[in-house]
Amino acid sequence: MKIIAIGRNYAEHAKELNNPVPTTPVIFLKPDTAVLKDNKPFYLPDFSDDIHYELEVVLKICKEGKHIAEKFATNYYDELGLGIDFTARDIQSRHKEKGLPWELAKAFDNSAPISVFLPKSDFEDLYNLNFELKINDESRQIGHTKDLLFSFEKIISFVSQYITLKKGDLIFTGTPQGVGKINKGDKLEAWLEGKQLLNFDVK
Repeated sequence: MKIIAIGRNYAEHAKELNNPVPTTPVIFLKPDTAVLKDNKPFYLPDFSDDIHYELEVVLKICKEGKHIAEKFATNYYDELGLGIDFTARDIQSRHKEKGLPWELAKAFDNSAPISVFLPKSDFEDLYNLNFELKINDESRQIGHTKDLLFSFEKIISFVSQYITLKKGDLIFTGTPQGVGKINKGDKLEAWLEGKQLLNFDVK
């Protein structure tokens, strides 16, 4: 299983980090060791002083495919949930300044908490989904899939031109504006269409 993550897929988030709004999907990878399940606590790593949260809708791939046409891409995922792309922003900034890859900022252990997954058939309109992150009962991120720059199908089709998708792969589809730092003792809770899917502590 691999994690494919899409960067800058909400225009306002790209702007808040002073990044250009992309014209094609920006992707990066996280290994399977990044996954954190079952609302287990996230332990702050000792190599960063600036871990940021990024709440995202996550797709679960249900069958193998490559060179997938966009019109058929909906057949390649059948469930979705929520995930948090934890990012060591200080490491990322240093690497970006030098023009270096920033996997160390994204791919570290437990940097991808994921929720349970729900059948996509549970949702009437996948492009009218609301999702929200609260930290210590304070709303930090509110997202709407209608604001995606690249649709789920566009992402799947684009990625599959380069990387074969396999059953069980996860695609993090991008984060809305409102990202920020987490601190020891924080409680993170996230909802998709009013259903709480994430609820865990930072230690």
